[in-house]
Amino acid sequence: MTLTVGFDLDMTLIDSRPGVAVAIDTLAAEFDLPMVGAHFAEHLGPPLATLLGDAGAPDDLIPHLVTRYRELYPGVIDRIPALPGAADALAAVRADGGRALVVTGKYEPHARLHVEHLGWEVDHLAGDLWSTGKAEVLTAQSADVFVGDHAGDMRGAKAAGVLAVGVTTGPYDADGLRTAGADIVLDDLTGFTEWLSAHAASIG
Repeated sequence: MTLTVGFDLDMTLIDSRPGVAVAIDTLAAEFDLPMVGAHFAEHLGPPLATLLGDAGAPDDLIPHLVTRYRELYPGVIDRIPALPGAADALAAVRADGGRALVVTGKYEPHARLHVEHLGWEVDHLAGDLWSTGKAEVLTAQSADVFVGDHAGDMRGAKAAGVLAVGVTTGPYDADGLRTAGADIVLDDLTGFTEWLSAHAASIG
């Protein structure tokens, strides 16, 4: 049976932390703010403006920080690797006629840069979506499964009525993902291809 599978991007398909840390450290230096890139990068998932606020950036400065961050970010793309199993997971979905989606909170032009940089083929990409906001795209694209690392991803999957698969490569452990609604939890995407094969066989 062919399936449509959506994937989150940051900390699900890619390890954004090295590049984000550099961009945030540059931003902090330019605006004289006490933000630490490595600490900031451990909390990826929510929208950038939310993370900046949580990191102590003044509300009136956040729009300027977002604009500057978006200017800086293309320069760190090559510092951000694919996570183990990511390419194989995408390929496995598409191998037998399935569709692979990327549905992410990341600024969509930056998400596209990552997909192009890594040479991935995906059937649909949507950015600037967080938590249950991902449900509209998952529903419109007739997704069967959504894979993510964050509680917000699990909430998005549940809101769309699709199978929620959590991976513990982000800030949540298995218990945290299950509490947020995960139906399945994998350590990372290296086990995804085997799981997908078994899941497709069980329903088809």
